Amino acid sequence: MKKALLLFLVLFNMLAFGQNTPKENIKYVKIAQKKCLKKTGYQIVFKELVSDSRCPDGVTCIWAGEASAIVSVYRDSKLIEDNTMVFSMKNIEENKKWFSKYLPKKQSKIKNVGVFPYPKQGVVVDKKDYYIKIGYIKYVATER
Repeated sequence: MKKALLLFLVLFNMLAFGQNTPKENIKYVKIAQKKCLKKTGYQIVFKELVSDSRCPDGVTCIWAGEASAIVSVYRDSKLIEDNTMVFSMKNIEENKKWFSKYLPKKQSKIKNVGVFPYPKQGVVVDKKDYYIKIGYIKYVATER
């Protein structure tokens, strides 16, 4: 009986874990502060950081805080939209949805969006050094 149970467990493990499953592969797009280039199609531009009240690393805060930025969208070098976006825990899904409208199809499965660099205690960051980082999912099948 013990041998039959052991054989069953070995066969079950081989069947359960031997499948080809898609592997989640996250790629990143960095949207820096720049002017609109003469390009065709949509272009997202991080215009400016309006405010950053996020809790710095190394500090204990009651509230996590948020960052606010103006993001512009151009199509064929013409301004389509200026959007003041709030980056916080409560706006994650709304921000993902907004960015996915303007990113190429292959980058539209957005996993995360954030403003960087994240504040650190005692470090002053120049507003021109901020950028938006978008993580999107690219599926790759695992190989045996």
